[in-house]
Amino acid sequence: MDTRERPLAADYTANGGFKTPEKKVSVAGGQLDYMRWGVEETCQYLRVEGLGTWEDKFREAKITGVGLRYLGHAELEKMGIECLGVRLQIFHSLRKLWQVGMQSNKVFNDPIHGHVELHPLLIRIMDTPQFQRLRHIKQLGGTYFVFPGASHNRFEHSIGVGHLAGELVKALNKRQPELLISSRDILCVQIAGLCHDLGHGPFSHMFDGMFIPKARPGIKWKHEQASIHMFNYLVEDNDLKPVMEQHGLVLPEDLVFIKEQIAGPMDTSSSRRKKVPWPYKGRPEDKSFLYEIVANKRNGIDVDKWDYFARDCHHLGIQNNFDYRRFLMFARVIDVDGQKHICTRDKEVGNLYDMFYTRNCLHRRAYQHKVGNIIETMITEAFLKADQFIQIEGSRGKMFSLSKAIDDMEAYIKLTDHVFEQILHSSSPELAEAKQILQNIVCRRLYKCLGQTQADEPMTVTQETSKKWEADLAKSVPQWGVQEVQLQPEDFVVSVIVLDYGMKEKNPINKVRFYCKNDLTTAYVISKNQVSKLLPECFTEQLIRVCYKKRDPKSLEAAKKHFVQWCINMNFSKPQDGDIIAPELTPLKPSWSCKRQGEDSEGEGSKTINRAMLNGRKKAKVQLFKEAGQSKGPL
Repeated sequence: MDTRERPLAADYTANGGFKTPEKKVSVAGGQLDYMRWGVEETCQYLRVEGLGTWEDKFREAKITGVGLRYLGHAELEKMGIECLGVRLQIFHSLRKLWQVGMQSNKVFNDPIHGHVELHPLLIRIMDTPQFQRLRHIKQLGGTYFVFPGASHNRFEHSIGVGHLAGELVKALNKRQPELLISSRDILCVQIAGLCHDLGHGPFSHMFDGMFIPKARPGIKWKHEQASIHMFNYLVEDNDLKPVMEQHGLVLPEDLVFIKEQIAGPMDTSSSRRKKVPWPYKGRPEDKSFLYEIVANKRNGIDVDKWDYFARDCHHLGIQNNFDYRRFLMFARVIDVDGQKHICTRDKEVGNLYDMFYTRNCLHRRAYQHKVGNIIETMITEAFLKADQFIQIEGSRGKMFSLSKAIDDMEAYIKLTDHVFEQILHSSSPELAEAKQILQNIVCRRLYKCLGQTQADEPMTVTQETSKKWEADLAKSVPQWGVQEVQLQPEDFVVSVIVLDYGMKEKNPINKVRFYCKNDLTTAYVISKNQVSKLLPECFTEQLIRVCYKKRDPKSLEAAKKHFVQWCINMNFSKPQDGDIIAPELTPLKPSWSCKRQGEDSEGEGSKTINRAMLNGRKKAKVQLFKEAGQSKGPL
């Protein structure tokens, strides 16, 4: 193939005659390599686009091909191009160059989004050890041990979020050119979506939600913080700053913008102290809507949720009731109280309630599945026992334990789900206890769930509270019957699960702004009572779940009755199977009766429960008399 440089096909003069260009425009790989243009090549392109009138302005300002990526309205005005129409015409012509640069994109076939096209800079980021590490971290952690299809990893989720971030920002740019979204903005939003989960540890949320708080209770650490540190490490370790600049990013401003989208303002302490009205530094306040795409701190509607809803439902076999494509079609940026926010059509309010309900269903049916949570509890215990005996080499040869690897990205990059197999197949005597726990998981010798209950009002539960409750459970000897075994506090595991719509007790839809088809510039709130009377009155729920470690029938039977007695003592709600596991105890609490709870006491379900209660009482009395006879002898 002839790879010699060729001029633009449209090298012609204003009067239609062809001429030899002063200097041929550089072509690389069959595409315009405008990043290598000098001033004269830039001016030549302006002439080809019919903008030769302004080439002297570009020549005076010494604008090269690289400089084209940095041009904005302010820069063109300084150059003396004051007419808005001319500036827009120039930007229209420059967009053709960006499209030329996009022709080298790579295409991925994703099972959720179909064929996904990614920018070359995103490919460079993906082809790094820091990003490839995500291939070995399960998206749903221990849930994979319950749902056989949930084998997907953070790697494909991150690609999906990067793709959707680009789709949303491009949709806004196409629908509202007046927003002046630049190619830099689009690229930064895509990078933030791609890299937002770089900081996840083994088994995803189990690591930062269960293991780290117990291994290092003195620190407040979240995976978003680690994502920032890992992103910094990725850029430095792979020398990506020159590559980023080559693709038009402005450093360090755009790097700050990327990191702010992942974890919020960089200097949150000073922002709160000084009450800064606009805490972000990456982009000015007139582009506030860009911070609502990857991780929406305002109302939780962001592309991260869109991807994991669709992807997790697909792999779990659960129906997804939310279609993000409709949101893309109706998304508009409108000024709300001095800031620009992403709004949607008024008729979409029901779909958004469906979106948050889908989130709640995923937590209830999969993320907080009782067996999945038990398995993650056991993995956490194994990791805690193995913590000090697993050493990971970090920067400058320093060694880090399992829980302290988060302090050094060179060590943390080596920490993935493989640590499970490392412990499971270890022959080290120090890891024997941890190994036994993991073997129990593999062989399905799991802790048993005694049940779950609720308090009348949500409670603040700390690790100290859980420890106290575990001790109280061991002491809660049932008031009916004879205790045959002695239960220990360390055999109980109390976990508190919060189910909500993403904003604790608040309704996230109250933070969403809507517009109607007759007025595309005015945003307003739609209250819950304007939508449906079937919507929830309460948007948060706290479940208290209790598990027991021993598996022998006697201990397990006693633990179940201790649990019911504990619920009585704590004035908690009746466990779902309380009438079955302890029928002699549940009548002792009047508020647990069917009539007091508004149930139909004459219904078939109630009759069945009553029969079970009567049978249970009879059995308990017979057993009691037998034991009395055995202890006192024949009468």
